Amino acid sequence: MDLQRYQNAELTYEEAGATGSGDLPGGYRHLRRRYDLGEAASFRGAAEALLTWRMHAALGLRPQATAPRAAPGVVVVSRLGPGPLALKAPCRVVWAIDEDRRAGFAYGTLPGHPESGEESFLLEVADDGSLSFTISAFTRPGRWYTRLAGPITAMAQRVFADRYAAALRHHTR
Repeated sequence: MDLQRYQNAELTYEEAGATGSGDLPGGYRHLRRRYDLGEAASFRGAAEALLTWRMHAALGLRPQATAPRAAPGVVVVSRLGPGPLALKAPCRVVWAIDEDRRAGFAYGTLPGHPESGEESFLLEVADDGSLSFTISAFTRPGRWYTRLAGPITAMAQRVFADRYAAALRHHTR
């Protein structure tokens, strides 16, 4: 796949980086999910799985990226499904963080993605030593078939959020 063709593509929405502020913009479907992943001792393993696309790969998404780690400007295209029939989801990382107690990133949709908007993935170690994983997103249909699917796309997004958390739980063991 030619990832470079997406390198200069414009995001399909205006509010780039809004998942980092906590205030999600109006006019979109919102998703916020927080998961308890156990103790902070497993933070680094979970952070590596998140930042190196292994969390996405664990869901069978077959991510291909312009860099091995999430960082601002990195393009990633995930593919779901078989061969030429695969659904492609091109995105660009709009922010990333990798600190002692927090790690994560957000990516925004590029032309050709089924949705339009942004999704963030954030691991945080709390003062009590617990590890949490939060997914925040604002999206709306980006293609005719996601408009046609209506509420099914919201349900699919929740299912994927739960599966992302399960994949990270695996990396905390």
